[in-house]
Amino acid sequence: MIELDFSLPLARFALDIRARLETDAVALMGPSGAGKTSFLETIAGLRRRARGRIAVSGDVLMDSERGVQHPPERRRIGYVPQDACLFPHLNVEGNVRFGMRPEAPSTRFEEAVSILELIPLLSRFPATLSGGERQRVALARAIATSPRLLLLDEPLAAVDVALKERILPYLLRVRDELRIPMLYVTHSLGEASAVCGEIVLLKEGTVALHGRGDAMLRSLSLLSADPSARVENILIGSLESTPGAETAVLALVDLRVIVPSSPLPSGATRAIFAVAPEDILVSTESPAHVSARNVLAGRVVSQRESGGGILLRVVASGIEWTARLTAEAAEELRLGPGSSVWLTVKAHAFRRLG
Repeated sequence: MIELDFSLPLARFALDIRARLETDAVALMGPSGAGKTSFLETIAGLRRRARGRIAVSGDVLMDSERGVQHPPERRRIGYVPQDACLFPHLNVEGNVRFGMRPEAPSTRFEEAVSILELIPLLSRFPATLSGGERQRVALARAIATSPRLLLLDEPLAAVDVALKERILPYLLRVRDELRIPMLYVTHSLGEASAVCGEIVLLKEGTVALHGRGDAMLRSLSLLSADPSARVENILIGSLESTPGAETAVLALVDLRVIVPSSPLPSGATRAIFAVAPEDILVSTESPAHVSARNVLAGRVVSQRESGGGILLRVVASGIEWTARLTAEAAEELRLGPGSSVWLTVKAHAFRRLG
């Protein structure tokens, strides 16, 4: 539980936040300049002009009326900014060990470097690391301090798609295995859906939307408040794969989807895949003789304009899908709520998130 009731004067507006965050992982979203980084920095204790009250799991970190203002080093908060900010004169091991408290569990260092697969990198220096490796080191350093809360400021923004697919599973392991609550800044609805159970959307310094992630993602209400938010379809199920095969089966409750074959950690069967709305083809007749492995019959629920095109919401096989069409295509197909459609998705349009 995170209780927030604070204000902070900024250049263009005042950050004015009142919210109770109740899940272990909360996505913080909003357009650029909405105050997301200042939000995190205030919780971390880096904004001394902030006034109000902040409490994490019942412990008060700031209470202006009572004169409570714990400095950053006493808040037990791990902060990972967009730039990893590693110490260039320390190797990976030195960076991860920096800031570890004497009372931290003796196994915390080993847990952090193991989960983030940093053991082969421990003797290397930041200048020799890739962007994705530096982000993993920064995250391990934050974890090793045994934080009560992790603040992640767009941790995947500076890495390419391949690296995102590798780092996101690490975040899921941090959440699930170490049970460290996190606030996660992102513009990706796919990342928010995969990692977080709750979403807060900021707009000009105030909370414009706040609720459970699944409900907010289904309504697409985020897109009205943040046109920069990136929509993705997220599927979570059991992965059934055959060694050496190019594709695998993602089994959901009422659906089996063909996806690229992707190895899971030892003993794991659950997997998360995403497919972009523009990678879903929509037709008003059942397609025949196509190479795509996934063809689903569905019905249009709603449609809305977005970025010069149309976002179409379709229920197929018990799942709500979002497809993106050009305005011309939508007009030609003459679709509306209740229209019968078929969705066609190539197996390799899906990408593994975790």
